[in-house]
Amino acid sequence: MEKQKVTVVTGGAQGIGKAICDAFVAQGVAVCTIDILDNDYFVGDIADEQVLRSFAAKVISDYGKVDYLINNACISRGGLNTCSYEDFNYVLRIGVSAPFLLTQLLQDHFNTPASIVNISSTRQLMSQADTESYTAAKGGIDALTHAMAITLAGKARVNAISPGWIDTTNTEFEGPDASQHPVGRVGNPLDIVNTVMFLCDSKSSFITGQNITVDGGMTKLMVYHNDFGWAYKPE
Repeated sequence: MEKQKVTVVTGGAQGIGKAICDAFVAQGVAVCTIDILDNDYFVGDIADEQVLRSFAAKVISDYGKVDYLINNACISRGGLNTCSYEDFNYVLRIGVSAPFLLTQLLQDHFNTPASIVNISSTRQLMSQADTESYTAAKGGIDALTHAMAITLAGKARVNAISPGWIDTTNTEFEGPDASQHPVGRVGNPLDIVNTVMFLCDSKSSFITGQNITVDGGMTKLMVYHNDFGWAYKPE
């Protein structure tokens, strides 16, 4: 009888992270999540090294082996105009340092071949003003992805997903919000879940070190002043 598979998910109490957890549970996979919000496994701040060490120790004690690691958690605390040095580094600890340390703590317990999926963002390659904390974290996780893919070759495949606009409120978007996307709609958590599941499946066994953009084509849409009724009006 095949042993139950185990997944670790950061930030699994709400939004995309919870949707990922729910999808694994539906497949009979044991889910170990950590979040500052209430959840049924481990409550704690992944920016804190000792919290992460305690979390990893619990996972290893409870299950011994890990099949999938989903580094999902991140926050934003603004940018050059609004973000303090302390807040900037706090965001980096959540978005980059925590995935690094958690991988380091679990790597000797991966059930080879394991799969690591890092949730990046299209903001790792394009920006709005005053978003440096989040953007830097997402750029960092993108680079960390391909570096870890090489270091963990033969032990785990490591890939990233860059979501675009993903609505987690079940809102029905119409008009420009939807039609500006080449696919004609705003994304939802299932779009990311499906990609996570693909990257964790053996069908993707030839894919590692990659960042898959899931954004309805928005990052491929060229925008020009007075094109399709769009006008540049800086405030």
